[in-house]
Amino acid sequence: MTTKIRENCKIAMLVPTSMGVRITPVTRQPVHVSDTFMMQATSAESNVLNISSSLGLPTKVLTAFVKDSPVALYIKNELKKRGIAYEGKDVEQGGPWGYRHQFNIADSGYGVRGPRVWNDRAGEVGLTIKAEDFDLDRIFGEEGVGILHMSGLFAALSPNTSLFCRDLARAAKKYGTVISFDLNYRASFWKDREEELGAIFSEIASLADVLIGNEEDFQLALKVPGPESGGKDITSKMDSFKAMILNVKERYPNASVYATTLRQVLSANNHLWGAIMLDEDKWYSVEPREIPVLDRIGGGDGFVGGLLYGILRGWDPEKWIQFGWASGALVTTLLTDYGEPADEEMVWSIYEGNARVKR
Repeated sequence: MTTKIRENCKIAMLVPTSMGVRITPVTRQPVHVSDTFMMQATSAESNVLNISSSLGLPTKVLTAFVKDSPVALYIKNELKKRGIAYEGKDVEQGGPWGYRHQFNIADSGYGVRGPRVWNDRAGEVGLTIKAEDFDLDRIFGEEGVGILHMSGLFAALSPNTSLFCRDLARAAKKYGTVISFDLNYRASFWKDREEELGAIFSEIASLADVLIGNEEDFQLALKVPGPESGGKDITSKMDSFKAMILNVKERYPNASVYATTLRQVLSANNHLWGAIMLDEDKWYSVEPREIPVLDRIGGGDGFVGGLLYGILRGWDPEKWIQFGWASGALVTTLLTDYGEPADEEMVWSIYEGNARVKR
């Protein structure tokens, strides 16, 4: 294992992100027939942090807020409650048609009715975030960061955020911070920007120590051949997923850890869930097994959060993927799209299949 965490860091894990809010019907009904919703502060990247922050490690988001916005205040308060520090500019709204925080409107689905998610990101304040907003030498050099984790969602959000993620990766590499990159390809974000984003994603991937993605992410964001997405029998495709990861490693050999999750949807509330990881030249996997699903959104972020927590704790690689798998499974049992384990035992009990009452 060559993924070594820098010592004496004030920040165990850092993410750049655009914070917003997620609203879901409290009754698990479709959005269009619902009148009562639960709201939470959300972003894919902060969701990854939540495993580590819940288990006592210092974490931070780099972001932006709308000045004097009650939604911004709600987000700040929620981050504080979750043990996540934040740093970012307060940007003037600029009137009713100015900046705001993104809205994510989600139907969790039920049984044969699949989930539906509607993202409303027009004019979100996160579009403005750039490297000049932060003192990167202070953050990475003086304070120190164990892992910088970035998501392709934020990296592709705007030309500003794309360059910001590239600059963060360069600064992290300069100061010896481990770089984690979850590709998270979204076609709507890449439209008319394929050449620009392809070059930036390729540079970040070449600097990354941990590369994470599913079959579509690796093929569409990095142009690496792999298996077709979907299908009915995920277990039979394990070898093709391994071949894809080897193709990624050949093209991006700087990384020491490559990982992907495996999911087969039996119904909205019943999935087969597994994972594969290559650390150096050794394979680790969790064979797909059935998990009950209350809300699937955030399961992938939970997997990444658990895997990175294991790296931060200095565990053996076999435990990274096991804890990641169980952290992702934990998230699917919650109404929030992030995991908030009470302790490590709660996560390990999920991996071991022990759902007995604890008194």
